[in-house]
Amino acid sequence: MKVSLITVCRNVAPVIAETLDSILAQTHPDIELIVIDGASTDGTVEILERYRSKLGALVSEPDQGIYDAMNKGLRLATGDVIGFVNAGDLLMTPEVIAHIANAFQRAHVDAVYGDIIMVDEHDIHKVHRTWLSGTYHRANFQKGWMPPHVGTFIKKSVYDRFGHFNTDLRIGADYEILLRFMFKHATPTLHIREVLVRFRLGGMSNGNVKQILQANREVRRSWRLNGLQAPPLLITRKLWSKVMQFFH
Repeated sequence: MKVSLITVCRNVAPVIAETLDSILAQTHPDIELIVIDGASTDGTVEILERYRSKLGALVSEPDQGIYDAMNKGLRLATGDVIGFVNAGDLLMTPEVIAHIANAFQRAHVDAVYGDIIMVDEHDIHKVHRTWLSGTYHRANFQKGWMPPHVGTFIKKSVYDRFGHFNTDLRIGADYEILLRFMFKHATPTLHIREVLVRFRLGGMSNGNVKQILQANREVRRSWRLNGLQAPPLLITRKLWSKVMQFFH
């Protein structure tokens, strides 16, 4: 099983090598690594050039935001399964992708997700939150639940059938695409009880109050975009699920 891993980045020179090394250390024998860089100016491109021979594709050009960059990666991906590894994030062990591929083959599903730990932006050994995703139940989306996007791997055929990221959304397109795939279209999905990713905090939807409020507006909008009625107390339940991550 071929797995395409997409990393999008811009001006991440201090951390990009660490991320790429965690991918290149994987034991799974068939991984395609695609890097989409947003025309970095801080030395990131020079670092990426050192890895070019190990990459399935490297693009460095201006984009219209993170989800536009992710869509560029999706259009280049040729694997059976696609996952995203953010610049600065690390796969937990060299066996992560092998375990993911085994889960797909064992369970005959179209999506597999696991758990992640959220670490300090400057100290990856300082854990702030643990996102234990739990056993998959489609109805959990109505309770504000979603799997961690960076710990979710989806077959390319699902993207081909149901589309890519909605770039009209600035912060919540990862939520929208998972809602579209898993809830609206009931994509067969499996949870594996394993921490897959060390996720550095500091992303758009984990930022200041203004960004959090915008993300929550886009969560409700995601339901409307898919012709669905957002459940009552959706945002309250979603915020509560984030609070509980501090106690795992």
